[in-house]
Amino acid sequence: MATPELRPTPELRSSPALNPVSHLSQEVGTSSQLDLGAPRPGHGRTPSAGTPGSGSTAVLRRNASSALVTNVDKHGGPRRRRSKNSLRSKSRSQSQSRPVSPTSSVCSDISSTSGKSLTVVLKLGTSSICDPVTHMPMLANLSLLVETICKLMEQGHRVVLVSSGAVGVGLRRLKMPTKPKELAAIQAIAAVGQGRLMALYDDLFGQLGQPVAQVLLTRNDLSQRTQYLNACNTFEALLEMGVVPIVNENDTVSLGEIRFGDNDTLSAITAGMVHADFLFLLTDVDCLYTDNPRTNPAAKPVTNVTDIKALREAVDVSSAGSAVGTGGMATKLIAAELAIAAGVTTIITRGSTPQKVIDIIDHFSNPELTMDTPVPASALCTRFVAKSRPMIDRKWWILHGMYCAGTIYIDAGAVVALARFKKSLFAAGIKRVEGSFSANQAVRDSRVMTASSAATTPRPEVIEIGHGLVNYTSAEINRIRGCHSSEFEAILGYCDSDNVINRGNMVVTIADQVLDDAFVTKAHKTKIRAEQRLPLPASSSSLSAI
Repeated sequence: MATPELRPTPELRSSPALNPVSHLSQEVGTSSQLDLGAPRPGHGRTPSAGTPGSGSTAVLRRNASSALVTNVDKHGGPRRRRSKNSLRSKSRSQSQSRPVSPTSSVCSDISSTSGKSLTVVLKLGTSSICDPVTHMPMLANLSLLVETICKLMEQGHRVVLVSSGAVGVGLRRLKMPTKPKELAAIQAIAAVGQGRLMALYDDLFGQLGQPVAQVLLTRNDLSQRTQYLNACNTFEALLEMGVVPIVNENDTVSLGEIRFGDNDTLSAITAGMVHADFLFLLTDVDCLYTDNPRTNPAAKPVTNVTDIKALREAVDVSSAGSAVGTGGMATKLIAAELAIAAGVTTIITRGSTPQKVIDIIDHFSNPELTMDTPVPASALCTRFVAKSRPMIDRKWWILHGMYCAGTIYIDAGAVVALARFKKSLFAAGIKRVEGSFSANQAVRDSRVMTASSAATTPRPEVIEIGHGLVNYTSAEINRIRGCHSSEFEAILGYCDSDNVINRGNMVVTIADQVLDDAFVTKAHKTKIRAEQRLPLPASSSSLSAI
């Protein structure tokens, strides 16, 4: 028997639930668009000598992870290298590879995939699924979303849906007017709502003959390297089968202190796991504006973003999430930062008109697209341009897939060794340990700024240096801190490793400019430039204050 085509039936199209919501009717001209930041070419880091500032200490925090699996399968272009366990075929990898263009076109990351199968992640928030007052599922929006996803599948694209709404649907089922504050009560409501939400999706997708799968994740699932890779392989198998994975956090078993916190973050991590081309954060606005367009007619839409730091300075993103949801515009910017670091172009647009997703993909897949190309009303959105040199899979997992279980404070010499010379962390540079953790867990390296080491400009008390996986437990590190590796045998009775964190298990996050200002003296910076005749490396990561 021939497989039926995945097309909407006449009955479903004529259903009142599928009547599309009105589009924006006016074109957005170039004069009303604002581009924040300019694409900057990636800069390699050049190790250079430096002298640490005096009288200061630094810190390292730790995450939970298990035995590590090397994933060094090389993949053409600047996309993150995939693990050897990945089920993606070689031919598909070659067809989707993105060679680095010699031009500086901001659209090169998208135009190279024009006409090819794309992997698209859609994140739908609670405010787009349930009525904020009655908590009734908004069937019109959901039906439009389902039809849009099926159209993308018919075009040969692969789609993952990250859906909130379990708590909202649960509140409706239990006839509760508001969401409680107790974690146990919220988890119980989510348990009631998750099954009904999946049943609703299965009914809607079933009308179009599209199979779906439920995928529930927790932070602990991704903290173990083998489980992380298994989750990636499961996603890959589902997508190869033509199934739409519907992802949500497993709220029933998630611990409060190690939850994703919101599905914006979960969608960004999912996009990195499936090596997506697009991440759509569907919300209640068409795009970001320089000001509130309802009160300020001069507010301009922000259509392209290459510098999120500049965006935060120009746009008020302090809005909170809905009464039932957990996200907001600030969490969407955090999610965009995670996704673009993985090489995923991120889009913020209105969730009540999901059919715009197809127009947006078509618009940004145009090989002739430039920064001056006006964005039509049907494709109005805010696009965050993906990094041209994404972080490799393993380091991205250490930085974003794991929960920090502790902190290790290190001295200034260790900071320069880690950040400037790309060395491992040795016990001699450790000042103290905070938290309780086991070996093979991940931590955050940080440094305490004292009065004698602080610069003239105000700085946070603690500066994050990076994340890494430790070789010893917190108790063992406390015993060997400040000691040479040759003393480990006498202190511990064994020596599993001569370093606390191996360089291959370390991701440095401190910005180079901050490193120079805080830990390298002016005389040594001048000496470095004179000897190497090279500028100091440009900033490639952001500072995180603790």
